[in-house]
Amino acid sequence: MQLFTRITLIQNVKPLFRGLLIGLAIPLAALCLAACTGNSPANLGVSDSGLAPCPSSPNCVSSDAQDNNHRIAPLQLAAPATEAWQAAREQVAELPRTHIVSEAPGYLHAECRSALLGFIDDLELNLRPSEGIIAIRSAARLGYSDFGVNRERVEALRAALLSRGIAR
Repeated sequence: MQLFTRITLIQNVKPLFRGLLIGLAIPLAALCLAACTGNSPANLGVSDSGLAPCPSSPNCVSSDAQDNNHRIAPLQLAAPATEAWQAAREQVAELPRTHIVSEAPGYLHAECRSALLGFIDDLELNLRPSEGIIAIRSAARLGYSDFGVNRERVEALRAALLSRGIAR
């Protein structure tokens, strides 16, 4: 009798777990689809005041930001501007899960996808030869926090350019 009760219990639990898995899979799939379909923000690019300001959320860093939470140092040029710009472009193209979306003289916009859910971050570079810098901005399109991913991306780019003698 005890064996029959155990088998019946196991057979009744299987549909419960299946239902739970399906219940979790559907919202997760919807979240992934939403992450992949985020539209490019309308305020990207360079204006008279520089790159777009960061939102109040902590998922953005910019060398043009005035507050310490969003502020990150620009890339200081250690090579001629045209050489540094080409090297920066090459390094951006080599970042994992990143593709360059648009370019104009002195401006580059790339999209960077997260490894797990495919969330899109926007990475922008703006060459300012008269200041001897490349201004930089990296921001998540969705969500509130990015767990420091955008800051890490910019610092990895800086480190790569430092190792090549392009930035200081």
